[in-house]
Amino acid sequence: MRHAKPPTQENDFTDIVSRARGGVWRLRSKRSSPPFVYNASMPLRAQRSPNATKRGRTPPPEETFEEAGLLKALGEKQKQVSVKLMDGQTVSGWIEYYDKYMIRLTREGVPNLFIFKHEIMYIAEDGGSKR
Repeated sequence: MRHAKPPTQENDFTDIVSRARGGVWRLRSKRSSPPFVYNASMPLRAQRSPNATKRGRTPPPEETFEEAGLLKALGEKQKQVSVKLMDGQTVSGWIEYYDKYMIRLTREGVPNLFIFKHEIMYIAEDGGSKR
């Protein structure tokens, strides 16, 4: 009685060379090998829930608390500023007074304005100063 050799990778997947039509050599396997999957051994990434927070840099704070200091400096120096309002208008003057909710913009030759802060898009410093 003949004993079969134990299966080895070398025995099972030995390629046989056969000559096809036209003199082209092709490789064939005695037994078909399982399909090759490129990343089969790589673990899958865990799915993030939409509510999970994204790690990385922390976002900038909503408030820097520099508003009062800036308005105070502009008022003391009587710097000319341009105030762009939410409706698109731009007014110029210097900041004489400010509080939590509004600023007073003093202008020459035209009436002064009390402007609510929630109506201001931005305040830009102009080049010159009043003094």
